[in-house]
Amino acid sequence: MNSITSFLVLVLLLAGAGSGMYISPYLAPCFVLAAVLLASTLKMANAWQKFVILRAGKLQSVKGPGLFMILPVIDSVTAVIDERIQTTAFNAEQALTKDTVPVNVDAIIFWHVNDAEKAALAITDYRQAIDRVSQTSLREMIGASMLSSLLSDRKASDEQLRFEIGAKTAAWGIAVMSVEVRDVAIPVALQDAMSRQAQAEREKQARMILGSAEALVAAKFVEAAAIYEGHPQALQLRAMNIIYETTKERGATILMPSTMVDSMNPVALSSALASTDLAGALPGLKTAA
Repeated sequence: MNSITSFLVLVLLLAGAGSGMYISPYLAPCFVLAAVLLASTLKMANAWQKFVILRAGKLQSVKGPGLFMILPVIDSVTAVIDERIQTTAFNAEQALTKDTVPVNVDAIIFWHVNDAEKAALAITDYRQAIDRVSQTSLREMIGASMLSSLLSDRKASDEQLRFEIGAKTAAWGIAVMSVEVRDVAIPVALQDAMSRQAQAEREKQARMILGSAEALVAAKFVEAAAIYEGHPQALQLRAMNIIYETTKERGATILMPSTMVDSMNPVALSSALASTDLAGALPGLKTAA
């Protein structure tokens, strides 16, 4: 009994008691009878509720929200349907994927009743039916999916479940808004194997990247060698730069052959080259000397 009906029934009972005491005792039963009829006649549905009313066993109407009246004895409220969005959690334990991997999957479905008449008359318990249909559809989806796609493509799995469950529950006046797979659990032994596989794949990619980098570096060295071959001064400057970079560290000691030091002296190198050219141009000079 709703609050408005309860208040009116209480008023009638108090009026009956007062009239019986101060006016006439024969008026009290009339007020009591009116209170009983009002309690069984006046109904109120909340904004999210629908009342399915049968009259002599046949569908009379679907009432709500607000206040409404029914005929006592003849009419009966057979179901009160909540049309708000509902959530139902369901799972599938030890279900085999298409590649025969046992998995435990947890999911949740968001749904609401959009046809109170069908929900009340087309099925006995639509809440229990939604749970059963959801579990069956989840197992069917797992059996038709590979483990890799089940783990990586969650959105496609959610959409597939929403479509399949919605197609089965539409005849009951129930609309499925969305389905979300919350967790996919696989055996521990398989987790270790997948971890090793992922580690090997990453090692393979790292080696491929390193090999590509080595090839690029080698190509650059070839280009640098061609430049140094045509410009010996550039090679000398590079060697001096390497020595400078090395000696920046405190306490570093470098041992170099004297020939290497002479090769880095442009004046000495120029004199040596000039002497060599002169000796080649005057072959008899050495004999005369």
